[in-house]
Amino acid sequence: MKKVFFFVLALTVTLLFSNELTVYTYESMDWFIGELSEQFERENDCTLRIIKLGDAGSVLSRMILEKNHPRADVVLGLDQSLTIKALENELLEKYTPNKLQTVENDDLIFDPTGHMSPFDYGAIALIYNPSRLENPPESFEDLTGMEKVLIIQDPRSSSTGQAFLLWTIAIYGEDWQAYWKRVKPAILTVTSGWTEAFSKFEAGEAPIMVSYATDGAYSYEYYGSLTYQTLIPKEGAYVQIEGVGIIKGTKERELAEKFVEFTLSEDFQQEIPLNQWMFPVVDVPMPESFQYALKPEKILTLDASQIANHMDQWLEEWEGIMY
Repeated sequence: MKKVFFFVLALTVTLLFSNELTVYTYESMDWFIGELSEQFERENDCTLRIIKLGDAGSVLSRMILEKNHPRADVVLGLDQSLTIKALENELLEKYTPNKLQTVENDDLIFDPTGHMSPFDYGAIALIYNPSRLENPPESFEDLTGMEKVLIIQDPRSSSTGQAFLLWTIAIYGEDWQAYWKRVKPAILTVTSGWTEAFSKFEAGEAPIMVSYATDGAYSYEYYGSLTYQTLIPKEGAYVQIEGVGIIKGTKERELAEKFVEFTLSEDFQQEIPLNQWMFPVVDVPMPESFQYALKPEKILTLDASQIANHMDQWLEEWEGIMY
């Protein structure tokens, strides 16, 4: 009996004092599970539990549900608007990583309160078929002089479509509705999501569609060719920035800080391009295919609190213009 008692006691002590860090993220971050997660475990003598919860919105919903009894230590993948909701619900702890100074563009540090740190970003862009369009638009205003050339996604159901709407608001401010009235004749159709839009674009229904600045890199990496061209209008690129933060109430604060630092390390950052198909936030060697990705020189964003407070209203106003 004594042996059994001491064995159970030893096991209990081991469990109590073992370093285990739980990370909430979204489904497509599964590429991180493997070499990178094992590297973090080795370097910090810990166990890393990565729990995928659908999309980033689902991650935030779980955090809100568990607010009084948090079951995770770190969240990976909340963007600007979701971060505002997390802050409003007091779900995050403040931490400024040492490696934040390595972020190559200060515009990417989207949370001035210091609760979330950026780890990647992606730009919305226009792709077009050069065989069907001799003179692609150079600006948003150029689109207003065209007829039924553009396929867009519905911002009520598509994150790409919502980003395109926010892009126009970032450029035109309070005059964005007037712009949509001017550009409406250029829109051939509005699809429910990116996949449907690309099918129509590939079938030749229209020569331009709303997509991503890394499309050229993806095409070259997997198909060795560039059938379509990518452009960012001269007004600048609207970017979605994803962050990492420490969940309020964590019992593994020191380990959580190390994880935040790890996401800004070269080892982590250099894996982002070919896995996330987004840009790393620090300067790391890039894959050959990313010479065909458009890296935005001028970054446009909206204040995250502005998005959180006005998104429903903007969607209603957009619907009134389009339908």
